[in-house]
Amino acid sequence: MTTWTALTTLKDRAQADALGQSLEQLDIEPTGVGVFEVEDGTGTWEVGGYFVEAPDEVALALLAAVHGASEFVVSEVPETDWVAHVRRELAPVEAGRFFVYGAHDADKLPDGRVSLLIEAAMAFGTGHHGTTLGCLRALDGLVTTGFAPTRVADIGCGTAVLAMAAARVWDAAVVASDIDPVAVDVALANLAANDLKVRIDVVEAVGFDHEVLNGPFDLVLANILKGPLMDLAPAMARVISPGGKAILSGILVEQAQTVAEHYAAHGFNLSNRDDIVDWTTLSLTRNDLNF
Repeated sequence: MTTWTALTTLKDRAQADALGQSLEQLDIEPTGVGVFEVEDGTGTWEVGGYFVEAPDEVALALLAAVHGASEFVVSEVPETDWVAHVRRELAPVEAGRFFVYGAHDADKLPDGRVSLLIEAAMAFGTGHHGTTLGCLRALDGLVTTGFAPTRVADIGCGTAVLAMAAARVWDAAVVASDIDPVAVDVALANLAANDLKVRIDVVEAVGFDHEVLNGPFDLVLANILKGPLMDLAPAMARVISPGGKAILSGILVEQAQTVAEHYAAHGFNLSNRDDIVDWTTLSLTRNDLNF
């Protein structure tokens, strides 16, 4: 079935919320409306409507003008099996000793690598994005230095690729969590596909708000976004043991210094920074001071 999207941007959150509410009142009603902050540090908000029949572009133009938004861009979206499409398009990813692949590339597994089977699904983390790739490279670096954690947490785990990577290289107790129940289901499916269900505990949680996430941890992985990472800093300092590590990503290059300084104020020293195109991964070490 063909669907349509109508997208616009504006700078004020209140105006964006008001535009989203007005969008829901169109005669040709959208099946869904989204209002999101664009994570690029500019304070821009995106408002989008999703339609099962062509929207009234005159009405959209009037709404945009009333709310001070850019002109709506209307696009026709043909029916596509996106998961099947992504499976065909995604090539294996190599990150140090790690080799992330889909079942369609099972015949390409190289010898002597840590293989992780991840199918394209409704959760973030196939290894192709600069944030996931950066985290895998940071994990590989820790293994190379001889770091050997006994307890690991993957916060905002998505597909659980990072939790699985940790379980593959260390004999550690690993817990993975996500705020999204769909991601939790996807993570559990990936654990089963990789024979890791008995090694990794998966929970639905916001941040560290779960009894199995109280710590102490020797390593915390958090590939989310700048805002949640900033909010998690005090809890991160609480649950990571002195000398323990944190690998943070989901951070735009221009945001990295701010995040690093914020974590420094909560007891973390920057060990390494890895920029991949627009994204940064920070490797941090918890110092011995109490915060």
